[in-house]
Amino acid sequence: MTELARTAAAIQRADPVGTTLVTEAKLNELHIAQGHPIGKWFGNPRNQAAWTLLLKLRTKSPFNTGFPDGVDGYDVEYRHDGVVAEGLGAAHMADGLGVSLPVDARWDATTLMLERERLVEEDESEDGSGTEVSLVRVRHASARPHVDEHLRWIKASRDTAATTGAHLWEKRDRICPSLQFLPEVESQLRSLDALSVPVVRRRLLDLEEAVSAWDPDTQPRPPWGGDVRGEFESRKRLCWFTDLDGERQLFYLHTDYPPKPGRIHFRLVSEDRTVRIAYVGRKLGV
Repeated sequence: MTELARTAAAIQRADPVGTTLVTEAKLNELHIAQGHPIGKWFGNPRNQAAWTLLLKLRTKSPFNTGFPDGVDGYDVEYRHDGVVAEGLGAAHMADGLGVSLPVDARWDATTLMLERERLVEEDESEDGSGTEVSLVRVRHASARPHVDEHLRWIKASRDTAATTGAHLWEKRDRICPSLQFLPEVESQLRSLDALSVPVVRRRLLDLEEAVSAWDPDTQPRPPWGGDVRGEFESRKRLCWFTDLDGERQLFYLHTDYPPKPGRIHFRLVSEDRTVRIAYVGRKLGV
């Protein structure tokens, strides 16, 4: 527990304004393990310094208080090694950094793979079941050295923070410098509902990360993070837009965002090693 406190304090030092420790319950109500309430730990005089570090953090509870506006988490479940992982899932949904007690070798990692199962509309699931299962990565730290691995991301998060759609458009060269946009997207982003801004920012960052890791000569598509799908044949007719060269092109790839049914439609431009975004708004045809 002492190492967790020091890890959280190191994260706060890297970003004093943007750091909040989000826990399942209030700090003084947490259980370190079954039958071991945190009170037993901080009641020991030798742990007072570490407990003071935790008390200095800005905190929230329960986990869903850390979600972006418009995200409630009721339609998704995250698992790690087959076990439900609410805290790590909350960190992923918030585009944050999960922290763990260093009680097992599997937590000695700066990223963890999670299995995410979420409810989607029936016409969005491949088997018509109304659920989608994918693997996602979550940033993670259980020791102070892990924080060093995330310092670049922490700085980038500060520099690309956005609270309005106008901020997203004006900071697009910092948020997603590899992506391209059709002219109409500017007005769509500027008029974006404030509730949608944090998740649209996250989706743009995800697309940027995928494109940055893409080699069109060896990979037919970028390594998507699990939130990208193609449109069904019956709906592709809605996905034609006039491209930058004046030609009509099919932008059938999309990712979604809340409040549902928000969509970002785009297509791959292999010759430019990029994604070109044509539309940000309500699900087409709805």
